[in-house]
Amino acid sequence: MIAEDDDKQAELVRRYLQREGHTVTVVTDGRAAVEQIRLRAPDLLVLDVMMPRTDGLDVLRILRAESYGLPVLMLTARSTEDDLLLGLDLGADDYMTKPYSPRELMARVRTLLRRTAPAAVPGAAAGPLPVPVEEHLITVGALVIDPERHEITLDGAGVECTPGEFRILSAMAAEPGRVFTRQRLLQELHGYTRYIGDRTVDVHIMNLRKKIEQQPKKPRRLLTVFGVGYKLADPAKGAGRAS
Repeated sequence: MIAEDDDKQAELVRRYLQREGHTVTVVTDGRAAVEQIRLRAPDLLVLDVMMPRTDGLDVLRILRAESYGLPVLMLTARSTEDDLLLGLDLGADDYMTKPYSPRELMARVRTLLRRTAPAAVPGAAAGPLPVPVEEHLITVGALVIDPERHEITLDGAGVECTPGEFRILSAMAAEPGRVFTRQRLLQELHGYTRYIGDRTVDVHIMNLRKKIEQQPKKPRRLLTVFGVGYKLADPAKGAGRAS
């Protein structure tokens, strides 16, 4: 789905997507995007920020609040770091500023679709999409990740995560105690690192800490290894302190 109120921009993206074999739906305002997704969620949403009726940021807030896990690639004329971080903080999986290269846009679409490819029957109603990771429970202390069901629990309580947050936490939980550089985590997120800054990872880590730490500013699970990156630890084993 393309949510874009600029007819020329929407037509350009539609043609490129159709050229790669995708079926494309175009809507021109945020409210229509939400209504259509509720009827039948697409595999991916290309979402403009500045739109009438409901802007892209509010669309993203609504979708994530309703637990739609479809990947979202945001397009915007705004290019400041604050705008980028706000989009990621709300649950966007990727972010491009206008003007952009259509070929680069297609590369990012392909990457997001590979990372979130569902094993669903074509035409079936889609809710949150699963991430293809190992099909067994991953446990780090009280933190349990179920890749097959795309679920995370902490002390038995569910933890709501965006697709990007889920991929980061799953990768780190598979190797607890290992230090992951930002570049490695970017690869987990997008499969490539050419166009995306390290700050993207920092935002995801900050958001995850809000969800799995009792005191996000004094983390005991998701730790910073200064000058290197991040690692996931089990506080019960006495490893829950920053390095």
